[in-house]
Amino acid sequence: MSEIRWARVRAEASCELRRGAWYRVLRLTPHEVVLDVNSRPLGVSRSLLYMLPAHPGVWSVVPRPRHAGALPSSWGARYAVCPSCRDRARLLASAASMRCAKCGGVYEIGWGDAYFT
Repeated sequence: MSEIRWARVRAEASCELRRGAWYRVLRLTPHEVVLDVNSRPLGVSRSLLYMLPAHPGVWSVVPRPRHAGALPSSWGARYAVCPSCRDRARLLASAASMRCAKCGGVYEIGWGDAYFT
């Protein structure tokens, strides 16, 4: 398992995970990935996830879901997810990096992110 340590839900998937947030992989099976979600293991189908060998450390750029009642409409068609604390934020279109209002971390914005793959 050392080759895959982090995962997030694919853009088109619908499950219990927060869109754009990265989760540590605890275990892999042929059809399922067990993730650390709020210090609890959660099994998710591999087909719903995008996986990486290392935590990316950049803001995830996430397309706004059709039914996103909890997100302010002023945020527009996309928003950002902090790589450290998973807090969501308004995406600053011209910025190369942003500071997280919740954890205070400053991270680059993943404009070239493969979220749609």
